[in-house]
Amino acid sequence: MSKLHRAIAALCAAGIFVAVPAARANESLEVLHWWTSGGESKAAAVLKDDMEKQGYRWKDFAIAGGDGAAAMTTLKTQVISGNAPSAAQIKGPLIKAWADEGVLTEIDAAAQGWNQLLPRQINTLMQDGGHYVAVPFSVHRVNWLWFNAAALKKVGAQPPTTWPEFFVLADKLKAAGYIPIADGGQPWQDLTIWETVVLSQGADFYKKAIVDLDPATLASPQMAQVFETVRRIQGYFDNARSGRDWNLATAMVINGRAGMQFMGDWAKGEFASAHQSVGKDYICAPVPGTAQSFIYNVDSFAFFQKKTQSGPTPGQLALARTIMSPDFQMQFALNKGSVPARLDMPMEQFDACAKKSYADEQVALKSGTYLPSLAHGMAQSEAISGAMTDAVTQFMNSNESVQAALENLAQAAKTR
Repeated sequence: MSKLHRAIAALCAAGIFVAVPAARANESLEVLHWWTSGGESKAAAVLKDDMEKQGYRWKDFAIAGGDGAAAMTTLKTQVISGNAPSAAQIKGPLIKAWADEGVLTEIDAAAQGWNQLLPRQINTLMQDGGHYVAVPFSVHRVNWLWFNAAALKKVGAQPPTTWPEFFVLADKLKAAGYIPIADGGQPWQDLTIWETVVLSQGADFYKKAIVDLDPATLASPQMAQVFETVRRIQGYFDNARSGRDWNLATAMVINGRAGMQFMGDWAKGEFASAHQSVGKDYICAPVPGTAQSFIYNVDSFAFFQKKTQSGPTPGQLALARTIMSPDFQMQFALNKGSVPARLDMPMEQFDACAKKSYADEQVALKSGTYLPSLAHGMAQSEAISGAMTDAVTQFMNSNESVQAALENLAQAAKTR
């Protein structure tokens, strides 16, 4: 019996049911996602408007929480109760996990030519058994640092390219009265910092540790150095970071309270919402030691079977086609801070950060340094990524030794 089926039995035994809404004259698209910050909401609104213009009714299930954990809990309840949404924001290997439960519907009728338009790694993630069951919105680069431009100018510094330069800058920012690093003490934010430090040890090291889960790499002196660097980074956080949402940490950089932030390029949507300009108000740069690599995080929707129809509904196919259309890919990425998932998009309308992200993506695709994010559900199963997150956050929120952290990480990688 699968985890989902066990959960169904448990909820039924508890008497928990949700009524399925009656069929309506015009198709209603129930869409579950976690785009609730300023830039994210603006991006999601573009899709809502597009679908309503096509005559579909949009029923929004927006669940707050930057890592999507709360949204996934809600999704499981809806599916178990027979009230699956038309589409839900699901990422990485979790798409295949839902497909294995037999609850997704294929959307091949909307997917003509996608295999030529998408990076191979992303194209594979959207399919199950050779059939498309999901559609990608855009690609985020995770390994970014964001800087308050005025703070850098005040301390006479440039974005660092090495860890020694990084810590010199952090000291200067602290001496000038800034919180050096804005951060939110949430597990996925901890893991975001950790995985970018892993990448700074080299793309091959990252692949062996996070993609291959190589035991020797996970227990190596290089991995010990990763934890030591992370602990040193922690010394520049403020004491009020616990539980802070990522966009509130970004706001600290925007308003000049903090000098810099580790975060994927969805942070750029917050700068844009605050009417700030790259180069003038804020600066983006790859995390030290990661300029030649690209950790990707892909926004995507998976499509669920509806009780009233054996295959995809007209609205589901229309939604998939709209998401992959050049115009929507452009508008969504401009609002979200990402780059389009399609590889054939012109970049003239994008800012300097997005242009660099897109250019670096093309280089990484050719050089083999295009790598999936563990922190954002792209690299491993939910069980393994959860266990590895626990190992990292335990280290970052205690006085645990580096050796103990290495042992916990190695054990977490064996989770099945």
